[in-house]
Amino acid sequence: MRSTVRALVAIGLLAAGTVLAGAGPAQADTTICQQYGSTTIQGRYVVQNNRWGTSATQCINVTSSGFQITQQQGSAPTNGAPLSYPSAFLGCHYTNCSPGSNLPMQVSRIRSATSSINYRYAGGTYNASYDIWLDPTPKTNGVNQMEIMIWFNRQGSIQPIGSAVGNANVGGRSWQVWRGSNGANNVISYVAPSPINSWSFNVLDFVNDVRNRGAITSSWYLTSIQAGFEPWNGGVGLAVDNFSASVSG
Repeated sequence: MRSTVRALVAIGLLAAGTVLAGAGPAQADTTICQQYGSTTIQGRYVVQNNRWGTSATQCINVTSSGFQITQQQGSAPTNGAPLSYPSAFLGCHYTNCSPGSNLPMQVSRIRSATSSINYRYAGGTYNASYDIWLDPTPKTNGVNQMEIMIWFNRQGSIQPIGSAVGNANVGGRSWQVWRGSNGANNVISYVAPSPINSWSFNVLDFVNDVRNRGAITSSWYLTSIQAGFEPWNGGVGLAVDNFSASVSG
């Protein structure tokens, strides 16, 4: 996700697990400025502010299908961790589970896992990141052992955790693959060579590629699917205009 420690992420997310502020289902646009504030959309997904890396103000406007960053006053060195990870997700994130979720689900039991995303980009230093989290146990709290990151866009002098290990074709697209650890969990990142604004894809394509690399087995559990942004600075106007995901077993 970035070139140095993501252990800081784990610390911040542990805090998120303890002080996450939930709200009811969003009926109209909802503004969230609380550090770990969240709400639900479509009675199916959670949208979270998740401003774990800074005390500076960050606000998101949550719509019926996604969210947009409306305020971002922080700034972080590009050789370190980002400010936050505002995102929408299906599944469980530090005990905050999306309504009616059937995750965690063992990989061997998953028949289908599909997702669709529409990103809108703006200025700043950030990545548009899609996270797939897995763990050897059906874990719903704390950090998972494996993070798959899909970088749909990268702006500024930032890079994923670890080092580049080659290229791969996954889901019919070419990616630069990075692999490393932040001290709390392992990370395999797939970096697009040019920005992707929208895509409907098979999540299992990435899960299977990571399994083929020996990083997980089919006995592991898929715990959550998340899509959002990691800003280092700027980012006002960044938006997930539409997010959807479905897992069946």
